[in-house]
Amino acid sequence: MHFIYNIISHITWFFLTILALLNPKMKLFVKGRKQTFSILKKEINKGHDVIWVHVASLGEFEQGLPIIDELKLTYPSYKILVTFFSPSGYEVKKNTPSADAVTYLPMDTKTNVQHFLDLTQPKLAIFVKYEIWPNYLKELNKGNIPTILISAIFRKNQIYFKPYGSFMKRALGNFNYIFVQDKNSKKLLKSINIINVSVSGDTRFDRVSKIIKQDNSLNFMEQFKQNTTCFVAGSTWPEDEEIIVSYINSTENKLKYVLAPHKINKDEITSLKKSINKNTLLYSEITNQNLSDFDVLIIDTIGLLTKIYSYASMAYVGGGFATGLHNTLEPAAFGIPVIIGPKYKGFKEAEELVIEKGILTIANKVEFQNTTNLLIENPDFCSRTGEINSKYVLKNKGASTLIIEHICSLL
Repeated sequence: MHFIYNIISHITWFFLTILALLNPKMKLFVKGRKQTFSILKKEINKGHDVIWVHVASLGEFEQGLPIIDELKLTYPSYKILVTFFSPSGYEVKKNTPSADAVTYLPMDTKTNVQHFLDLTQPKLAIFVKYEIWPNYLKELNKGNIPTILISAIFRKNQIYFKPYGSFMKRALGNFNYIFVQDKNSKKLLKSINIINVSVSGDTRFDRVSKIIKQDNSLNFMEQFKQNTTCFVAGSTWPEDEEIIVSYINSTENKLKYVLAPHKINKDEITSLKKSINKNTLLYSEITNQNLSDFDVLIIDTIGLLTKIYSYASMAYVGGGFATGLHNTLEPAAFGIPVIIGPKYKGFKEAEELVIEKGILTIANKVEFQNTTNLLIENPDFCSRTGEINSKYVLKNKGASTLIIEHICSLL
């Protein structure tokens, strides 16, 4: 099976290079990987002690960040290497001060893996959540390099627990230790004889808890919001925006609205602005205007949403009508109600907060209108709903401490 996997990996790379000629995101995926080894040769030499952290994309980077930051403090002489699978993570965080070197992860072929490990020679490898790459894990195991998986979550329908999943099951067995988010994940791993497992929870709770304590002030938001109620919609897709814009255009409630689309596409942003019949401004258009004169602010850049949530009276998190729900913990940590679309199954914190009624779900324009109006017209209900979220985040902190204690026993 390993032989077949290696053939498939090479064939996949070939087709990706062809696709890169047509798709801008795939072009970044391919071009970036061609630069990985030269970056490693420049940033890391044989004399460095390296801790390698691998993440899929931006969300997993944020998940791993509490561990990365603590490692930099605890082991200042070590080089922290972060690798990304996705362009949407790498392109945003390639210059992060939290790491000494940031690259794409080379494709999981035997040649790439051997070259990567020869250049980096990590003392420890940390994979975040879902990243299971058979060749990397096999070679790390052969090299006796401690390898851990953190903030992992498993479900019965995954390949590891199927009769035909023995190849991926063996790959998973190459981890020296696995930290999972819940008891069910530990139980599932035990069913396939993986027992070096602890329930630590999700490191994202530590990350968002730190975020709310940092300086989140933004001058443009101070000027825009003033003393009014502010509705923030983050990581929205067109399906979300259709519902939200319908409400903005029809309601008589006096709110300030901030829309932060997930995809920053010039044509789509322009179309979104034109669809709104209230006084609307793009973030990129801000000059010397009196921002309090505007009703709607569209954020056509990245990196500001977390701080913007600190100004929200309530939030909507996108993806629940489209490709998959985005990060609900960031707004929840600020102690505000969160509204989402109907597709949230598989997102543990969303599932739990829907049950606890800190997150409110809507399935159409009418439900969105009724839910938003209820939060605006009933301040006590709005406050209680937000408090559920802040207590939930506080209750689930602490995963990073358990993981760092284990890491210290390895280095």
